[in-house]
Amino acid sequence: MTKTGMARMSAMLISIMLSAVAISSCGRKESQTAGANEIYKPEYAGGFEIVCGDDSVATLIIKNPWQGADSVTMSYRVEKPAERIVAMSSTFTAMLEGLGATDRIVGVSGLGFISSDALWSRGDKVADVGYDSNIDFEKIVMLNPDVVLLYGVNGPNVIEAKLKELGIPYVYIGDYLEESPLGKTEWVAAIGEIIGKREEAIALFDSIAGRYNALKSHYSSIADKPGVMVNAPYGDSWWMPSTSNYMSQLIADAGGDYIYKENTGNRSKNIDIEEAYMLAAEADVWINPGQVSSETQLKALAPRFTDTKPFVNGRVYNNNRRSSPGGGNDFYESGVMHPDVVLQDLIKVFHPDSLDGYETVYYQCLMHNS
Repeated sequence: MTKTGMARMSAMLISIMLSAVAISSCGRKESQTAGANEIYKPEYAGGFEIVCGDDSVATLIIKNPWQGADSVTMSYRVEKPAERIVAMSSTFTAMLEGLGATDRIVGVSGLGFISSDALWSRGDKVADVGYDSNIDFEKIVMLNPDVVLLYGVNGPNVIEAKLKELGIPYVYIGDYLEESPLGKTEWVAAIGEIIGKREEAIALFDSIAGRYNALKSHYSSIADKPGVMVNAPYGDSWWMPSTSNYMSQLIADAGGDYIYKENTGNRSKNIDIEEAYMLAAEADVWINPGQVSSETQLKALAPRFTDTKPFVNGRVYNNNRRSSPGGGNDFYESGVMHPDVVLQDLIKVFHPDSLDGYETVYYQCLMHNS
């Protein structure tokens, strides 16, 4: 497999009709659960759906595409496939690669952080348009994109207004907001609609979901579940995800027991180092300890934790086995597109005697790795 790794609004409806490139006429319905005007209603994702407009043009409906959004709806009409795309997130490049459409990417944000071999093989045919507030709009204009794929964090993306002023079509892709691993991946159907590959995208997602659910059905109910600690110290604190978080779900689906059950909210909780130490001491496995890639780095980052059970037993694993030339982590790129592979990795980490002959793709053991 080639390398394929984010204002509370008032309660009103904001409908933004983008004079965009859109994908196709409605065609036949793809979702068995679709309503009268629905082409595709996601099973796992909550942030989009594809409907048939009154004029028989397929329309991508995007819902609440940033954190804190409330009743924000954006409509993107698709009248022809987008052939020239600027992707502002590496996960979008992974989805386009999965659809065999890397050649449509003309610009990205932060090229050095992208892991895709297929993208890098195109050399100077892909422009880096910058990131955050350092966007090169002149370069974007020269690229003449059919669409810019955006994401919002705590509100509309800072470049939205300028793109609108320049008359450059854009659409928000909110995969990172989904808590379900398959919900994140299902956004490939939205991108498939944008590039005229609806059926291919749905078939691709169905195959990934099938593999994921087959593994989940076996390992999530396994009796012997190791206790799992996550993350690493950040200053004097430690962030622990909620029990409904993306990683928490992956842990459960892989037959692990996420050790911090007190956080049942919808966001990560900050605990102190003492509490984190007590949790780590009780855990069997420790995963995702920050940016470290070796036992030596882990000792430097968390010296107090070297006598915890996962450390002593050599069961500390990080998800950074694959990285980009600029230090980006492919787990957050192609891993979003391939949760079935991530799940296999975690099954192998939690249950080393399972999946005979399987070698992890994203995860590596840090112990004795200097």
